[in-house]
Amino acid sequence: MNKKVLVGCPTSGYHEYCLDDYYTSITSFSYKNYDLLLVDNSKNDSYFNKLKKLNLNVIKDEFKEKARDRVINSRNILRDYALKNNYDYLLSLEQDIIPPKNIIEKMLSSKKDIISGIYFKPLKDKFVPLVSKKIDKKTFEILKNSQDPFVIKKIKENKITSYDQVGQWMTAEEVEEPRIIEIHEAGLGCVLISRKVLEKIRFRYNPELEGFDDTWFYHDARIYGFKAFADTSIKCKHLIKNRPWKWSDLKK
Repeated sequence: MNKKVLVGCPTSGYHEYCLDDYYTSITSFSYKNYDLLLVDNSKNDSYFNKLKKLNLNVIKDEFKEKARDRVINSRNILRDYALKNNYDYLLSLEQDIIPPKNIIEKMLSSKKDIISGIYFKPLKDKFVPLVSKKIDKKTFEILKNSQDPFVIKKIKENKITSYDQVGQWMTAEEVEEPRIIEIHEAGLGCVLISRKVLEKIRFRYNPELEGFDDTWFYHDARIYGFKAFADTSIKCKHLIKNRPWKWSDLKK
């Protein structure tokens, strides 16, 4: 298991609050054959210079007004770098995600083209894993007839018409037992992506619909016939408790 892995993510001064934890994490992996690349899309060079002082490999990207444009442009820089420099895999690891030290070995051992770790986000009055499972036609009909305004909003705004276009949030109980499961989609906070997938897919979004590049990455992966999985034994910390901003405050 000597695959060449690039670890990285788009970043900006918004994530300075979790830099110390992230730095400790990504410089302590037990796997040896990996490199790090961060792509900074901040408005000025202050955060870029701070990353350079830590001797981190970082590229300065241009600043774009919309958050989705910034993230996608930076993520495609990572993709292109991984392909140009002959990496076997890209581990997309967001700066607010702290995984176990042996994450790369565990993910590689699955031999999957797309495999995610598990991290949680607040949803309504509880925390849920940022992973959705595949559903069948019967479940889709139930969702369509739901009285839950959150579900109705998501189906309507994303123009969902078929069961295979949507997943259902998994519960904490469903990811408690260590196993590898096929999923509908996950975030891009902690996902290993093979070169085979990167060669086919560029990161993007649809400006007419909701969703960042994670939604559209998994959508495109399904079109190309790739299956996505999650390893529920890989539980990560999600550093959102002290985050000094909200995604809803950013121009998307």
